[in-house]
Amino acid sequence: MIPTLPRRVALLGAAASLAAPALHAQPSVIRIGEINSYSAIPAFLLPYRQAWQMAEEEINAAGGIAGRRIETIFRDDNGRPEDAVRHAGELLNNERVDLLAGGFLSHVGLAVSDVARRNRRLYLATEPLSDALVWAQGHRYIFRLRPSTYMQCAMLVEEAAKLPARRWATVAPNYEYGQSAVRWFRELLSRAKPDVEFVAEQFPALGRIDAGATVQALAGARPEAIFNVTFGADLTNFVRQGSTRGLFDGRTMVSLLTGEPEYLDPLGDEAPEGWIVTGYPWQELNTPGHVRFREAYQARFNTHPRLGSALGFDSVTVIRRMLEATAADTDTEKMVDALRGMTFPTVFGEADPEFRAIDHQSTLGAYVGRTALRQGRGVMVDWRYADGRDYLPSDEEVRRLRPQD
Repeated sequence: MIPTLPRRVALLGAAASLAAPALHAQPSVIRIGEINSYSAIPAFLLPYRQAWQMAEEEINAAGGIAGRRIETIFRDDNGRPEDAVRHAGELLNNERVDLLAGGFLSHVGLAVSDVARRNRRLYLATEPLSDALVWAQGHRYIFRLRPSTYMQCAMLVEEAAKLPARRWATVAPNYEYGQSAVRWFRELLSRAKPDVEFVAEQFPALGRIDAGATVQALAGARPEAIFNVTFGADLTNFVRQGSTRGLFDGRTMVSLLTGEPEYLDPLGDEAPEGWIVTGYPWQELNTPGHVRFREAYQARFNTHPRLGSALGFDSVTVIRRMLEATAADTDTEKMVDALRGMTFPTVFGEADPEFRAIDHQSTLGAYVGRTALRQGRGVMVDWRYADGRDYLPSDEEVRRLRPQD
């Protein structure tokens, strides 16, 4: 029997009301758009991506977050801000990701952050070190995991201020990160030791250092100590030319990032000794949390973890902790509120850092020590963990540096 029109309308209305919750239910998969300079910085970012995927698989194997799986869509920005901006737009508008993450080079991270600001979408910047990211160009939707340029310079200045050296020179890549590092090192060391003098500075192009000319110019200024900010292939060339030409003889070297295995390993038995550095002593770090991470990573990838590995894993840990706080609700404002002041565990197994509510900077620390040669390989020795909480400016200073959200 065919229902009369009123009855058919009622049946359709009942069916629609039953279907409505399903139509408005959140999708089962939480999508993350991750943008990074994979082809430009493979030594750091291949281990980073491996550990990211390992962490993601662990979460999904355990049932996801509140029953929802996470899925990451990776994009390569080739180290170019314009590529990163294009990928960010596609991920937000076409792939419908719930948040953006990633970034390595500072100027690229700033470009993605601007997209997040304009679209009012969350961006977890895992690695860009630029202080502008959370201060001068900070906003509600940007959070940074890694200790910043300011923080790591403050850690190194604490050691540099103990040295008798008065005449200093600097060498750094000529872009946002290098310029910021030199600025803060000079300012913080001058505060700690007012009699220091900076007698030379070199800013070679990123990835295109003329190491011979750079070394010659630094040596000509006759500094007693040098602050180095080069990394990757630039660092390798700088170390080789500096060793050949005697630049490091009788001089103290203070060097940002050089203790990271990504940059020490390629040097092999050419690794410098006695440099004061920030880095990652993966061989000797034996907290229970780090031992578990190191063994799992080595078993999975048949190689030791790099600093990129630690940051990749911790990035997913942050996202998991945030989504647990929102009960897997991916509303941007709820995720932002969950991150402000949130603490999280790390693979280092040190004190749990937090994202400061005032500037969205994580208090994750770094390891400070000296370089040495062990069995033909560069390692960190005499290292200590520098808690990020101890190397950040006061709230009053941050308010001056950061615009109102």
